[in-house]
Amino acid sequence: MEDGVFAKLEFARVREALAGHCASALGKRLAETLEPSTKVARVREWLDQVRELLAVAEDYGLPPMGGVYDVRADIRATGKPQPLEAETLARVAETLDATANVRAWLALVGEKAPSLARLGERIGDFAELAAGINESIDPRGKVRDSASVKLMSVRQAITRARAQIRVVFDRILGRSSYTKLLQYAGATFHEDRTVLPLKAEYRGRIPGIVHRVSDSGATLFVEPAESVELNNTVVQLREAEQKEITRILRELTQRLQGRAPEILDALRALAVLDLVAGKCRYAKKRRCVCSEIDEEGVLRLYEARHPVLLELFDEQAEAAGPARKVVPIDVRLGEDFDILVVTGPNTGGKTVAIKTIGLLALMAQAGIPIPAGAGSRVPVYRHVFVDVGDEQSLQQSLSTFSSHLSNVLHMLKHASPRSLVLIDELGAGTDPDEGAAIGSAVVEELLRLKAKAVVTTHLSELKALAFTLPRVDNGAVEFDVESLQPTYHLRLGEPGNSNALVIAERLGMAARLVGRARTHLAGRHRMLQEAIDGTLESRRRAEAARRAARDAEVAAERRSVEAEQEREDLERAKAEFARWTKWIHDLAPGDSVYLKSMRCPARVVRMQLQRQTALVFTGTLDVEVPLRDLQTPGGDA
Repeated sequence: MEDGVFAKLEFARVREALAGHCASALGKRLAETLEPSTKVARVREWLDQVRELLAVAEDYGLPPMGGVYDVRADIRATGKPQPLEAETLARVAETLDATANVRAWLALVGEKAPSLARLGERIGDFAELAAGINESIDPRGKVRDSASVKLMSVRQAITRARAQIRVVFDRILGRSSYTKLLQYAGATFHEDRTVLPLKAEYRGRIPGIVHRVSDSGATLFVEPAESVELNNTVVQLREAEQKEITRILRELTQRLQGRAPEILDALRALAVLDLVAGKCRYAKKRRCVCSEIDEEGVLRLYEARHPVLLELFDEQAEAAGPARKVVPIDVRLGEDFDILVVTGPNTGGKTVAIKTIGLLALMAQAGIPIPAGAGSRVPVYRHVFVDVGDEQSLQQSLSTFSSHLSNVLHMLKHASPRSLVLIDELGAGTDPDEGAAIGSAVVEELLRLKAKAVVTTHLSELKALAFTLPRVDNGAVEFDVESLQPTYHLRLGEPGNSNALVIAERLGMAARLVGRARTHLAGRHRMLQEAIDGTLESRRRAEAARRAARDAEVAAERRSVEAEQEREDLERAKAEFARWTKWIHDLAPGDSVYLKSMRCPARVVRMQLQRQTALVFTGTLDVEVPLRDLQTPGGDA
């Protein structure tokens, strides 16, 4: 994709919203760097993953990502000389343990979700590796005493030495002649050595080694001579302990290093799976659909809504702001026309319309469900070109018109049949006649290149192109002349009007002046308007017929899906009944059962199949119950 397209279409806002719906740091980071693909097979695979997960989530929920951390940097660090810290290893072990839950979940859904099952093939079995770490390191990241025989022996020796030191200090602190020399009657530590807080004026009164002086100089921290050797022993044992801990950490780190490529691949798969789950959560929140991928270059969007506006309006509502709704639009491209010229008044939604088209195309190519209606289709574009707004190149000191024209010329140089070109206000920023001439030439060149394009304009001459050029059509953003407010609806097959004269009349401009203004309209403009008015009703009927056909197609597809779901439910019920029947026939006296009616466990006393009953013992009494009241001990039918 071209540089700047993501920024102009605010794709980063979508990635940010998507990241917020991921459960792990792995998924969030992948969402934040997600980019559209130009490969059809890859886009299909991404969307298939989302479809499959949306389907299986109804019965199995979303994949369990609890305990999964982004430990990729830690795994890569296993090749360094320094071993991983104990806390890091504990986090790695928790993540490896969590992969077992994900693998188990994928095993449950594998048959129904082949694309997700392929992800599961990349997640290995790390149970033994995680167990090895957990045997040596506890969940808080502390090396266990039992990590090795030597470590346990050293720590026991430290405990004994510390006990001996406590005896020495208890004896010293039991002497009132010593305690009055101290700042407080208690021992403290200097590194690993136990010391006493001696008042500075009593220096030398307690034989021993002064290890440090307080910042104020009022306290000396003295190690009594009686405890020096014992403290030396503790220091030496601490060194031995740290040496053994380092050996243990190095050994565990080396085990991880041996399987680092497998672990990294599993983490990448987990990131993808969490991203897919994030897409599903996003889809449910925003009522999104997985668009179909059209390889013929046809784009059809039904009830398309701008995702960033959806987020913005929700944020405003949460802040007790005005309740606002995004007006959906229907648009197509590449079917009966390749270039759509959208006209209408300022603030009427023209720019939002082309941004919606571009952003939803990027989302679909990134495998993200789009906020649109069922039946929406999107091609996989090789390039999306966008020229929106009044951006200027200060470095080149270009005017607005020159900047836009440079962008358009760049598009024409690189556009192809697999390009989507979006141009806002084509031909603006210069003399209207010359702007219209340039705009017409640009549209003709886009037709020659067979590119798909949506352009907005105020220039009436560009509306006429739909009547003179094949594969070009008009679109209009509606404007309510009664309320003088835009409706933001997009009508295909008819051009929009600036409505300047109507607005002037509504605002109180004298009829005499309005009439004179109408006489000043160029004859060509009047002829164009008459041609538009002559075809308007038939075009509206054609668009209404298209919408009706589409609604019927969607309804038929929905009925087909519902029928398939009913068939699957029936097959599932039949299979469950067959399992239950076999279980009933295999029951024998003493077997455990669960009674639905009494909500309690029981044991079979006697089966009475000919009467469709069973005699069971509930723990207090024998009860005769119908067979249909029996469930497996887990409470499942």
